[in-house]
Amino acid sequence: MNKNINILNISTSKINLLDLNRQDLKNFLISLGEIKSFCTEQIMKWIYTHYCNDFNKMFNISIKTRNKLCKKSYIFAPKFTEEKISHDGTIKWITSINNQKIETVYIPEEKRSTLCVSSQIGCCLQCHFCATGKEGFQRNLKVSEIVAQIWQANKTLKEKNITNRITNIVFMGMGEPLLNLNNVVSALKIILDKYGFSLSKRRVTLSTSGIAPALDKLRNMIDISLAISLHAPNDVIRNLIMPINRKYNISAILNSALKYLKFSNANRGGVTIEYVMLDGINDSNENAQQLATLLSKIPSKINLIPWNSFLGASFLCSNIHRINIFANILRKKGFSVMIRKNRGQDINAACGQLTSNIINHLTK
Repeated sequence: MNKNINILNISTSKINLLDLNRQDLKNFLISLGEIKSFCTEQIMKWIYTHYCNDFNKMFNISIKTRNKLCKKSYIFAPKFTEEKISHDGTIKWITSINNQKIETVYIPEEKRSTLCVSSQIGCCLQCHFCATGKEGFQRNLKVSEIVAQIWQANKTLKEKNITNRITNIVFMGMGEPLLNLNNVVSALKIILDKYGFSLSKRRVTLSTSGIAPALDKLRNMIDISLAISLHAPNDVIRNLIMPINRKYNISAILNSALKYLKFSNANRGGVTIEYVMLDGINDSNENAQQLATLLSKIPSKINLIPWNSFLGASFLCSNIHRINIFANILRKKGFSVMIRKNRGQDINAACGQLTSNIINHLTK
């Protein structure tokens, strides 16, 4: 694939329409003097159904309106500049913008295909078991940069004649989504909009390490499936592996999650609890019992994640026998437990492996 950095020479006074959800686009059109409400839907259909980024090809939009749009706006989705394909069919796409890398992962399965999108470049939370945290934080992604990952993924799959189209989207890529709250919510509105990507709220999942105040705000902004990156059964262990816990502890996170569940129709089966399995750290029988007690009053599904190694990490993954014992303890307590399959490890696309530093190391 083309490895050149995406460069777009457009006046900064122009607006990228990929930054606008439907209400924002409607307001923008009104500012241009366009009062026909159906024009908003027409433009969104061109962008998100036909993947059209040329106003002159939007034949059912008046020439007068198209001319105004050309003067005041543009449609730009940064292209994928690198592609890595795993032996298991997982694809990692990389977008390079001014030497910064955005990573997006496509995970095909028999009955569904999931796109894992990033919300930031790097991450400031510095979870010790995660490569992205080791990279450090660079910046938040714009709405258009979040949306472009899906736009380009759908377009690329179509061009490749891949029939396994995206059915699910997870905000589990680079970054903490709730630390880019407004842009993530605006992108989610486009993802759920029937004139946008038109996905069900139950097929879109936001994963958070637990920024409690932002989670409290989220429940008044949008309803989507929620996943909590918990990874520990008590504050002592979580403090050691996730520094954010010293600011927002487990009790604060689960209280905010409970409030979200009361509001949500997307989480009828409960919140998803993500729990990375670290040998000798959080995987004992006692830890499983503690986790069961901790989650006894919150409707939840538990997703056990075999830890994925990365350069310079000091952890070991729990062996499969230990993971199964841990899972069975929880199942006997009545919990729904899934052990996540490792996908894309050979291209460093698995959970916790997304970082441009690793890519640079592997591609030298």
